[in-house]
Amino acid sequence: MYENRLLIMKNLILFTAALFFVHLTMQGQVPKGMGTSDPKGKAVLDAVSKRFKTFKNVQAKFNLKIENASGKVMGTKAGMVYMKGTKYRVSLPDQEIFSDGNKVWTYDSDANEVTISKLDPEANSITPQKLFTNFYDKDFLYKLNGETKVGTKMMQEIELTPVDKTKPFFKVLLYVNNNIIYLSKVFEKTGNRYTYSISNLNTTSAVSDAMFIFDAKKFPDVEVIDLL
Repeated sequence: MYENRLLIMKNLILFTAALFFVHLTMQGQVPKGMGTSDPKGKAVLDAVSKRFKTFKNVQAKFNLKIENASGKVMGTKAGMVYMKGTKYRVSLPDQEIFSDGNKVWTYDSDANEVTISKLDPEANSITPQKLFTNFYDKDFLYKLNGETKVGTKMMQEIELTPVDKTKPFFKVLLYVNNNIIYLSKVFEKTGNRYTYSISNLNTTSAVSDAMFIFDAKKFPDVEVIDLL
């Protein structure tokens, strides 16, 4: 049960992080025979990375929409993401992840329980920072599809294709405006589509270090599962 909940939360981090934790350092390094990435796409993502490096703090409101193969909306969800250095926090209505850069607290509000684990930078732990410093350059090919209008804004569309064809998804589209990723779409092989959009991005307000630590005092009678 606990492992399943942790897996769900890690998947949420993976998808939501793709929206705004955009510390990308793409080098186009993929296994031989898998093709090469588009230099124009790299230029766009490098600009995203350069801008992101100027942010000391990141706060973002995001929205998730899930559609099935026929386009029917199966569900929506809104949340917040915070990041500061190696620290991060993902907040959803019924789940939260806190990380101070050393520990990870995964909180399930329905069960009122928190699981504490060690963040190992050398292991396969999923963190926003790790994802966007060396994730895409090894696991994806990418290309610039051109400009498209999203709402009232013109955005650059980047298409990512996983090198590992056993992944449950076959394509990810990122939409970039002013060197920030504002929208992403994940296409699963089942036909399901996940659309993540930023409704508000704040990179100027300070974020307290306490935001990234789970305070059990604020959660009466919480059950603590310590995996350290």
